[in-house]
Amino acid sequence: MQIVLVLDNIRSLHNVGSMFRTSDGLGVARMYLCGYTGTPEQKGLQKVALGAENSVPWEKCGPTWRTVERLRREGFSIVGLEKCKGSTPIREYLAPEKIALVIGNEVNGISPALQKRLDAVIELPMFGIKESYNVSVACAMALYALMQGNRCKKQHT
Repeated sequence: MQIVLVLDNIRSLHNVGSMFRTSDGLGVARMYLCGYTGTPEQKGLQKVALGAENSVPWEKCGPTWRTVERLRREGFSIVGLEKCKGSTPIREYLAPEKIALVIGNEVNGISPALQKRLDAVIELPMFGIKESYNVSVACAMALYALMQGNRCKKQHT
């Protein structure tokens, strides 16, 4: 399985740094830092990434929709992580071999316009009173679940 991350206007450098560390640990192929998402030159990101910004390939991009369309042409399924009407619980999602996982803004999530460009939307279960996880935590949980789901499929075939 090949997974790339598409970060859509993530405002916190700490969140981006955390996603670099998670991406390093879970073998994400590349990160696309779209819109105003911070880049590794910024110290707040480096403080959290602890060097992972040097081990995970990344690219600074403009509008997220352009990056998504480019990745689609490269054969990636475009999958958003968002709790919304019509989203699929991550445990029920059958992951393809090439995924571009779109992670939305901390406050607004993935915009409705960008959601229309997604091939699928997956969500994480919530059992408490809160309606969402921190974006970097949600990203880590989703990446791990996607990797585990793919591993389980291979063991059963």
